[in-house]
Amino acid sequence: MKPTIYGYVRVSTKEQCEDRQLIALQEFSVPRENVYIDKLSGKDFNRPRYKRLMRKIRPGDTLVLKSIDRLGRNYEEILKQWRYITKEKRVDIVVLDMPLLDTRQTGQSLTGTFVADLVLQILSYVAQTERENIRQRQKEGIAAAKLRGVRFGRPRKEIPEMFWKLKTEWENQEITSRKAAEQLGIAQDTFLRWARESLTNVN
Repeated sequence: MKPTIYGYVRVSTKEQCEDRQLIALQEFSVPRENVYIDKLSGKDFNRPRYKRLMRKIRPGDTLVLKSIDRLGRNYEEILKQWRYITKEKRVDIVVLDMPLLDTRQTGQSLTGTFVADLVLQILSYVAQTERENIRQRQKEGIAAAKLRGVRFGRPRKEIPEMFWKLKTEWENQEITSRKAAEQLGIAQDTFLRWARESLTNVN
């Protein structure tokens, strides 16, 4: 059976237009009837047209994409689908926006699959490194802000005057911590923490 060329198009919402991707696939001579379109988020692969396409393609076929991010929302997902299509389904992939991502034979000693896999691994590494750098910069920024006295999280509840009277009654075993907390409208743990902190401050 002669290998078939398929195209896949994804737009994140029903309001977005797929024309730009369709034009690119048409210029590559992908038959319109072989183009599968999903108008859904890329957060997962529960996409009906994509699933139908995966059932349809056969070893030796070619899948054409306008850009690599049509396969998923991040490189971890993209790599997973890339391996599934090229290794398990044994289908070639052509990414029009990035000519190096073309697994078809180059006619040289190195195959297109090897070069494309290498490029995708590098892209994945760069994306992962950038995510780690962003997290590290965020941590360093938070640490620097704390040194400047910036407080994060919800502001601490101010201790009301009534607390001191109830604390004395609690220390004299005239009232339980739970009852004291109820009168203050706070959690029992909060009352006990305030009591501990007041002792620390005195010492």
